[in-house]
Parts: sequence; C-alpha cells; structure tokens
Amino acid sequence: MTNGADGHSAEATPASGEVVPFRKFLLYFLRLGTIGFGGPIATVGYMQRDLVEQREWIARQDFLDGVALGQAMPGPLAAQVAMWIGYLRRGPWGAFAVAAAFIGPSFLMVVVAGALYAAYAGTGIVQALFYGIAPAVMAIILIAAYKLLKLTDRRDWRLWAISAVVFAVTALTGSEPIPLILGAGLVILLFDAPPHWRKRRKRPEDESPPAAHGHALLPVLAAPAAALGAGVAATLVPLGLFFLQTGALVFGSGLAIVPLLRDGVVDQHHWLDQAQFLDAVAMGLITPGPVVITAGFIGYLTAGFPGAVVATVGIFTPIYLAVVLLGKWFIRHRENKRVQAFVAGATAAAAGALAGAVVVLTRQAVTDWVTAAVGLVTLGLLWRFKIGEPWIVLAAGVLGLVLHLPR
Repeated sequence: MTNGADGHSAEATPASGEVVPFRKFLLYFLRLGTIGFGGPIATVGYMQRDLVEQREWIARQDFLDGVALGQAMPGPLAAQVAMWIGYLRRGPWGAFAVAAAFIGPSFLMVVVAGALYAAYAGTGIVQALFYGIAPAVMAIILIAAYKLLKLTDRRDWRLWAISAVVFAVTALTGSEPIPLILGAGLVILLFDAPPHWRKRRKRPEDESPPAAHGHALLPVLAAPAAALGAGVAATLVPLGLFFLQTGALVFGSGLAIVPLLRDGVVDQHHWLDQAQFLDAVAMGLITPGPVVITAGFIGYLTAGFPGAVVATVGIFTPIYLAVVLLGKWFIRHRENKRVQAFVAGATAAAAGALAGAVVVLTRQAVTDWVTAAVGLVTLGLLWRFKIGEPWIVLAAGVLGLVLHLPR
C-alpha cells in the first residue's frame, strides 16, 4: 500500500513504479462519472480494467481491498471503491476530490433533469414518458431484489427468514422501519459471534476504529446549509438529516435505498407523492454514476438547487466517512466474525425490504393492462438478456410517448 493514506505523499507510486500525477486520477474519474453506465458492478469492472490491468496506476491488492470494503459496508459499491482509491493516493482530501469528480457529472444531470421536470411535470409529454417508465422501473427493482437475495442469503435459512419477515412488513404496512435493518444485523451477530462478557486484556488487533482523519471536512459539508438562512434551513435541515441517516443504512446495493427513501420521502415527510418518487428512481437509473444520486433529484424537487446540494452531500457523507475513518481499520479486521455477522443480517433485511418495496410501488406504477404488459416484457428482457438499465428506461419512455401521448 502506498503512503498516500497518511496524506503526505506528493504523487502516487502505482504498481508499475511510474509516478502518476493525482490530476490524472481526477480526470479519469470525471470521465468515468460522465459515461459510466451499466451499474456498480460494471463501473468497478471498468476501474479494474483501466487502473489495475491496463494503466497499472494502482496495485491489484489495494484495489481488491477497496472492493472488499465496499461490499461489506453501507453505501454504493462504485462510489466507495472510487473514494478508497483517492484515499490511498492523497488521504481524506484525495477521497473527497475523487468523489467530487466521480459524482459531479451525474449530480449536474439530475439537477438539470429536476429543473425540467419541475417546469413540465404537468404536461402531457412528461406524463406519457413516465407512463411507460414507471412499470419498467418496477421490473428493474424486482430483478435487483432477486439478485441481492441470492447473493446475500445463499443457503442460510436464518437470512432467508429475516428477508421474508422484512418483506412481509414492508409489503403489508407500506413502511420499512429502520430498526429492522439494525435488529437483523444484531440477531445474526448474536447467533454467529455472541459477545464474551468476561474481561480480557486488549490486544493490538482489537483496537477501536480510528476517530481522526476527515473531521476537518465536516464544517465544509455543513457550510452551504448554514449560509442560506433560517427560513430555508427549516426545510434543508430535516432534508439533510434524513439523507445522512439513509446514507448510513444503504446495505446491499444502490437500489436497496429505494424502500428507505420511499418510507421517508413519501410517507413520513410528504416531500413527494408516490408517482414523483418513482420518477425520481427512474432518473437515478438513467444517469451514469451511482443510483443513489436519486437523492439529488429528490432534493431539487423539495427545495430547489440548495435542496439538491444538501441531499447529495447528506447521502454521500456517511459513505465518505466510512472510507476515511474506518477503511484501514476494516481492511485489518474484515475477517472478524462480528463484522461479518452484522453485515450479513443487515443486508438480508435490506434485500427483503427492497422486494417488499416492489409490491408497494407496483400499485402506483401498474394502472392498466398496458402498464402491466410493459412491466412483464421488461422483466422478461432483463431476465433473458444483459441489457443496460438506462436503455431499458429510455425505451420504456419512448413507448410511453407512443402509447399515451395525447393526440
């Protein structure tokens, strides 16, 4: 591992031995954030191909450590791996710079989309677009839930039981209480790694996660909301706090955020209605970069551009802090049974919630036999062929225009 994680190295020394200026990393992630379609697995694959295999800018083990970190901690995988690479190169500020380069293009896209949506949401064209898009999004979420269930639960009946319970709670009540996710993690932790109550001498490998690095960034993250005044803060503060909380609980995949967002945005705070929320999820799927950029679109519809900034900063701040505060500690302790058990239980709960959210949202998206057919055809195409989600959403939007645009 390079010494960049301490924040003192001037340039990165990659596997090839060549000194690579940090600006080249920033330009690479800016480009990837602009054209990186295909979802988190594909985006991480691009990073491995480009940075590890072809350019040799980063050692293979360093990259694999970042993937392991992303798979076992809350947050979207691609954004976590990108931040980890920046952290290895230039410490906390390197992680922040790479995150800004990677997330920036999709943030600008959803802000522009949010402005257009807010201006034309009541028109026949926009309504026709999302008439086709909404059921297609349901099929995408259903496939994501199925893959997440298979990946996380495997043959463990306890994990399948947790997923089933959370699925039923979400589908029947229309809400997905956050304590279920945390409780599921604790249940599996108690099964697989019960605590030892007797005192024992602390060993070096038992050290607590670091509490330094990155603390200087917090005032920077809070400054935009504080500068806007008390009136705007009345909306921005709950918006930011909600997305901070949600960003800390996105276990499993980017789309696992859907039930958490729907419960808070639609049911609790009433910032959007159900149809608007589905449109927001579609925006996250259409744009490159992490799906959780949906937060920026929701923030824009709630409180304009300041809302987009606060929501985006809120959703990514826990992910950033997990990388810069816990990253090196986690790499040393990733075989710890307690860590593995908690993550397994929490991810199983997130997968069940995602499946339950499909039931809740389908009631809004599927309104007649046409939308039912669009959803079923999309499901069949995704099941049989490897088609990029943005292309599916765009094609469904065109179909919605053809079928539903007022004559």
